[in-house]
Amino acid sequence: MSSPAPLRETAGTVGRSLARALQRVTASPLGAYQSAVVRIGVSVTCLLFLLREWPHRHELYGPDGPWSWGMARRLISNNDAFTALMWSDSTIWFETVYVLTLVSAALLTVGWRTRATSVLFMAGVLSLQNRSIFMGDGGDNVIHLMALYLVLTRCARVWSLDARRQADEAARPTGDGRPARDVTGVVLWAVLGCVLVPASFLGGFGGTWWLPTLLWLLWLGNGAWWALGRYAPGHELRALFDVLANLAHNAALLVIMAEVCLIYATAGWYKIQGSRWQDGTAIYYPLKLDYFAPWPGLSGLVASSALAVMVLTYATVIVQVAFPFTLFNRRVKNVLLVLMIGEHAGIAVLLGLPFFSMAMIAADAVFLPTVFLLWLGRRVSLGRQRLSSRTAGRVRLPGQRRAGADDEEATRSSDSTGHTLVG
Repeated sequence: MSSPAPLRETAGTVGRSLARALQRVTASPLGAYQSAVVRIGVSVTCLLFLLREWPHRHELYGPDGPWSWGMARRLISNNDAFTALMWSDSTIWFETVYVLTLVSAALLTVGWRTRATSVLFMAGVLSLQNRSIFMGDGGDNVIHLMALYLVLTRCARVWSLDARRQADEAARPTGDGRPARDVTGVVLWAVLGCVLVPASFLGGFGGTWWLPTLLWLLWLGNGAWWALGRYAPGHELRALFDVLANLAHNAALLVIMAEVCLIYATAGWYKIQGSRWQDGTAIYYPLKLDYFAPWPGLSGLVASSALAVMVLTYATVIVQVAFPFTLFNRRVKNVLLVLMIGEHAGIAVLLGLPFFSMAMIAADAVFLPTVFLLWLGRRVSLGRQRLSSRTAGRVRLPGQRRAGADDEEATRSSDSTGHTLVG
């Protein structure tokens, strides 16, 4: 009879691998830089879109639109979608919701009180898009989904005002092990609670059950998190909350990745079934439509080349179908990621769909390699410091030392080792 020692050794190896994997997904949030780029990209896209449509906001989502408030109310009573714009049909309320969505998008971009602003951003996006469902396109659908997922992520660990504030607090210990008083956070939490309570008990969330459940869990969880951090910073419950937050973040990041793969896979396989994609002429037709030709000369130049049309058509299908299968090979994945980002940039220029392209690029950013994002962060930080140094140099007195020279030299040194990053 053979010895069971090899079996025990194999079982031990598998057990250690599972333990390491569990430790990794619970000890810290993965993809901190990727989630930060997704946060910035999605919020900037929504912010710029709402600013561009400011003169037309009443026709898109407000009282002057073809999809009237009464029609929207009848539809929502059937599909149980959430929109705060159904709470009142007054113009003042519409303006309030629109402006709050704008402000929350701006605050989410810079990462100020990200947990709260991500909830406000999600509520604003759902309110506007569910109010007039026929006004959206593929880019709006992506923003819709990403706004939901970002609520569960810890997307402000880097490149945010929250990260800077936490670093400042860590550099100024209070002496008793407790964090500094956070009056702004407490006031914001109380104000949001004053909105959540009546909205929940007065039917403000319509027929949906998951949204109020999620909001209550977030509200109560953040209150408990603050209380434990303030009065029992070393308690085991605080560590448990941290583990749960990491699990939620990592699960949401995995869902974002799966969502992007699903988008490309379904788009690619549907294209394969179309005769125009099969014969390599599909790209030609939108290039000849005036509606999708912001640069008629450029569109005409591309459409006039049969070879270019065929290559772009087949390349689009190949890249979209192949991308989900390349995730197991990092180098091939990075090459296709560059091609897809270039494809969306081309769509933005040739077809005049900048916000759709920005939304897709923001979603694609979840697959960007960390090394590239670290390099990008260093370049942005160094460029910002050089700009501030030049500005200070123009106004300094003769013989005065250039402001920030020591900091710039220190940043160069730290950048060479890769240990310092300024968001």
